[in-house]
Amino acid sequence: MWLHVLLFPPAGRDLPPICPDVRQKHQHRITIDILPPEVRARFASDPVIPIRTKTAKEFQEDIERATVSGDWKHVHDFYLTTFDSFLELNAAFKKEANAPFNTIEDSGINTKFVNAVYDALLLTPPDTQRAVLKGIINSFSALIFLTQIKQFLSTYPATYVIYAHLLRQIAALAESELFLCKRFKQLVERLHFFISTRLFPAKPEELPPMAKCYWWIPSATKVLSLLNAANSISCTPIMPFVDFYNLTLDHTDFMEDYHTWQTHGNSTRFTFCQFPFILSTVVKKAIIQKDSEQQMISMARQSLVDKVSRRQRVDMSLLFLNIKVRRLQLVSDSLDELARNRADLKKKLKVTFVGEAGLDMGGLTKEWFLLLIRQIFHTDYGMFTFFNDSHCHWFSSWKCDNYSEFRLVGALMGLAVYNSITLDIRFPPCVYKKLLTPPVVPCDPDTPVGMATLTLDDLQQVMPDLAHGLAELLSYEGNVEEDFCTTFQVSQEELGVIKSYNLKPGGDKIPVTNQNRKEYVQLYVDFLLNKSIYRQFAAFFYGFHSVCASDALLLLRPEEVEILVCGSPNLDMSSLQKAAQYEGYSKTDPTIRAFWDVVLAFPLELQKKLLHFSTGSDRVPVGGMADLNFKISKIDASTDWLPISHTCFNQICLPTYKNKKELKQKLTIAISNAEGFGLE
Repeated sequence: MWLHVLLFPPAGRDLPPICPDVRQKHQHRITIDILPPEVRARFASDPVIPIRTKTAKEFQEDIERATVSGDWKHVHDFYLTTFDSFLELNAAFKKEANAPFNTIEDSGINTKFVNAVYDALLLTPPDTQRAVLKGIINSFSALIFLTQIKQFLSTYPATYVIYAHLLRQIAALAESELFLCKRFKQLVERLHFFISTRLFPAKPEELPPMAKCYWWIPSATKVLSLLNAANSISCTPIMPFVDFYNLTLDHTDFMEDYHTWQTHGNSTRFTFCQFPFILSTVVKKAIIQKDSEQQMISMARQSLVDKVSRRQRVDMSLLFLNIKVRRLQLVSDSLDELARNRADLKKKLKVTFVGEAGLDMGGLTKEWFLLLIRQIFHTDYGMFTFFNDSHCHWFSSWKCDNYSEFRLVGALMGLAVYNSITLDIRFPPCVYKKLLTPPVVPCDPDTPVGMATLTLDDLQQVMPDLAHGLAELLSYEGNVEEDFCTTFQVSQEELGVIKSYNLKPGGDKIPVTNQNRKEYVQLYVDFLLNKSIYRQFAAFFYGFHSVCASDALLLLRPEEVEILVCGSPNLDMSSLQKAAQYEGYSKTDPTIRAFWDVVLAFPLELQKKLLHFSTGSDRVPVGGMADLNFKISKIDASTDWLPISHTCFNQICLPTYKNKKELKQKLTIAISNAEGFGLE
């Protein structure tokens, strides 16, 4: 059956013919001689398919009996035999085992039985599911092998046509049919190479015109989506999600692709935005910013029209989000200003500190972010709790009448994304899952937001000790009710007061047992990460989306939102060296050469401290080190001085140290004691 699907496309999906102009252009024809011996092996005569008589009704009865009795052997044997080979698949699911069928009008497949077997598979024990998966992988090993033959992508350009047809057939398969292969990463790389070559061919004349092979890129992208799905559902991902990015797309008109997607959605008209896994974070950030800019321009244009129509003087400041704050009332003033300018949040940000001269060329904006974040996230402020074990902040669960400050933090994160500011925020990954639940603000204000489906793994990243204890409860082999003596009621401290909450109605009277402990753990995780902080997080959610409200959020993974807000943790100091700017020094000066010798030899931890000392964050912005605009300046000071930094300008200032040893000593002291010292 599966081979039948590969060789004969469904009705209405006939493949375009191989372009005749390509055939004429190349003297070298594709023959069986260029294929490896494994593929050229002589085919046996058509086999006789064995007779299988089980019906869908009989199979359903087997499932019902196994569910009641707990004995799955009979069902397991059925799956094991059925998915052992193509012959057995055909025997099980063809209406008449050895009868021919018209492949266009009638596939000859008992689809009702296929659906029943597939649906029931989800109910079977894990060993049965593994056996089926192994059979599927073995059945498709030949197909996977074909996609990895190098001749398809290197011998002659004409082979791209054959490769494209092969990809189109694979794209019609279900996700479970292409789960794992030994050369998974190689296959992904070759698919990316195929897409990139079709988009930007070295010799366009050697490929068919785009109008004749419009389906090549969609087919390759759909195959990539199958691989991406397989990678995502794997217990341990085979490769990081960033390896599915096609960086060639950074150089295409992705805004046109985005607008087409907005107009047509996930219809039959292909766009890369239908498959966001293939778009890099750089592209997604640019889409969010350009989308917001277009909204901002539209709003500014309307403001100008309103002013002119009323014959009022036009003030160019209306093009910006103007924030005026006093340093001593930083949080309250910022809250008031953002509330007052709520309609202008998508405009370019300009910050003024009251009583201080100077224009905001970016430095004051970054300083405002740095000071505000440090004050709000300080433990004494009470909005967030810092867990030393996980090195992250979490929302305080205390109740109050006004959650506007949490909305302020959400708005700050949104403004940081829009204004390309990297924030030094230590949230666990589940916060970004919650921010995308849902990714677009619901029209109904009563619809819950931020209520993500979270697990013990998510709790592990916030409260590792508690998560470890709950994991031990789940694996405990003794009598849980007698030994743990706990109920479906939990307690937590709020502003020094211990309060108790039932995880379900009457929870204080329901003991936790071996039978219900999974439910207890799931309800406890949901309480800690969702319900106990719902109002705080809802305000935070609406604050973020008040700035970043865009369909582009539908394209993002939670990990990508974190990178947009906080930057990437992957440091490349060599790239920073190449992009560095100098003031008073040149890159050939002895002090500069010594500086980079020292920094490149630093362990990762000290490199992070240097970046934090210089920029206020130990992470890299989405565009890479070059986007930091890192500057090293010369100061006329004694060599007894330690280096100082201007974090608002990503600048470090160095005296002319006598030698490399002295520079290393002074720099290490400065960056290791940077909190509250040496920062301007």
